[in-house]
Amino acid sequence: MKETRQKVLLTGARGMLGWAATKELNLDYQLIGIDIEDADISDESQIKEEIFKIQPDVVVHTAAYTEVDNCEKNKELTYRVNAKGAENVAQACKLSHSKLIYISTDFVFDGKKNSPYTEEDATNPINTYGWSKLEGEKQIQSILQNYLIVRTAWLYGPHGRNFVDTILQKASSQKELTVVDDQIGCPTYTTELARALGILIKKNPIGIVNVTNTGACSWYDFAKRIVELRGLPTTITPIKSNQLDRLAKRPSYSVLSPDKFKSLAGCTLQSWDEALKEYLL
Repeated sequence: MKETRQKVLLTGARGMLGWAATKELNLDYQLIGIDIEDADISDESQIKEEIFKIQPDVVVHTAAYTEVDNCEKNKELTYRVNAKGAENVAQACKLSHSKLIYISTDFVFDGKKNSPYTEEDATNPINTYGWSKLEGEKQIQSILQNYLIVRTAWLYGPHGRNFVDTILQKASSQKELTVVDDQIGCPTYTTELARALGILIKKNPIGIVNVTNTGACSWYDFAKRIVELRGLPTTITPIKSNQLDRLAKRPSYSVLSPDKFKSLAGCTLQSWDEALKEYLL
């Protein structure tokens, strides 16, 4: 008798991570993807009705407002989507007895640590985006017992605006680019994160886990490697964050420790450099 595949509902299915997750999770799960056109997560009745109708085993909640600088200008919208939206999805999961996997961020930390952040480290967001995602975490933890918060960082991949594509676009027409070298983190390829989500659905842990590609670099290192791999002649010059006029503060160090994921999954993701090669070559 054939084993019934778990039913997985994916929010934000048309987003960058949603697109990668759809591709990967379709292989092993009965996947249903929804986006704002199907049900608005900030509308409590809409998302409750949708989740209760589908009755998924697992909800992977990737839908979010992620434009970090715009979040500073649109605080009410940011809260409504990222915090209230997470609360609405959690309440719906409680009604339908579904597990919730919530995608969170390295921006829940202030960047003052100088070694990789673990899942147990104290949070202290320094921008509206990070604060809203942390509020989402807190709502989920207060409503559900069966949840997994997946903190990730510096996402890039097909079907969405991202740093890699922006650098390539600019490098195609400019001989020199300036990029900050005083923000250190973990670039993470959406395809790799989506594979990890598949593993975590199978392993079924609860709590919080960090999932990024391994290793760390600055945005400057990352940009330099992007143009090198494409063989572009553009010169990348390092600058400091205070030389940029940006609305949102960024943590200077937001590397996430992969140790817990390794112990849960029995593996780690590729290094950020290997993942970048997979994306570009």
